[in-house]
Amino acid sequence: MEYIDAHSHVWTPDVKKYPLAPGYKVADMQPPSFTAEELQAEMMPVGVNRVVLIQMSFYGFDNSYMLDCMAKYPGMFSGVAVIDQKGDNPTPKMLDLKKKGVRGFRIAPKTKKVDEWLDGACMEEMWTTGAKEGMAMCCLMNPNGLPALDKMCQKHRDTTVVIDHLARIGVTGKIEPEEVDALCKMAKHPNVYVKVSAFYALGKKQMPYHDLAPLIKKVYQAFGAKRLMWATDCPYQVQGPHTYRASIDLIKNGLPFLSDDDKSWILEKTAEHVFFQGI
Repeated sequence: MEYIDAHSHVWTPDVKKYPLAPGYKVADMQPPSFTAEELQAEMMPVGVNRVVLIQMSFYGFDNSYMLDCMAKYPGMFSGVAVIDQKGDNPTPKMLDLKKKGVRGFRIAPKTKKVDEWLDGACMEEMWTTGAKEGMAMCCLMNPNGLPALDKMCQKHRDTTVVIDHLARIGVTGKIEPEEVDALCKMAKHPNVYVKVSAFYALGKKQMPYHDLAPLIKKVYQAFGAKRLMWATDCPYQVQGPHTYRASIDLIKNGLPFLSDDDKSWILEKTAEHVFFQGI
């Protein structure tokens, strides 16, 4: 099987060619470097040959480094871009980025109230254009953002939605049953997908991450393997004691409830369907 990592960030220490966005400084880049080539050194030894790159917050709305990596290694990378989710007329920018291999857009509550984080004309247009163009809305949020997302999914039933990092359930160290239930209820929307990812940050935050198995099993039972995709959230998955191999091994060997067919969807086919069409 060939594997797809559905979520990784890349950045370069070359801040002259790729300047940081206002409000960020070089000291914020930790680790100082995680280039496409450094990612390749982590992914290739374990059989990962494609990755969905997620625009890094350091660069704001300037997706240049991610796009340049995608162009440098054709077919290896898809992209999830960041544009101004409070701006005007986002459609032309979305269409331009689609031509360059972008297949989704990262959205987040940021400074908005969590029950209003999807309000606004720009967001409505993004979701409408996303449905027409087959581009996903990729949501970075905590479980308290799910009620607003539920309402938006009811309104935009044809828009593909991807929930990052299991909605960050367990980031506090404790997996709350009511939060798991709230995430699982999102399975009623057929175009909602979930990234089973960022194991280093959830639950006990310790390899081999087997404490996350009950959470993953419930989400798997709700969504099915065809709407789940594995990801690392590199470079954070390879910091300290954590390793890239430990992340993929949880799916390959640590979850006995998954069949071989389930693993093929979670480790490749789901991400391929959502993020690699036409690439």
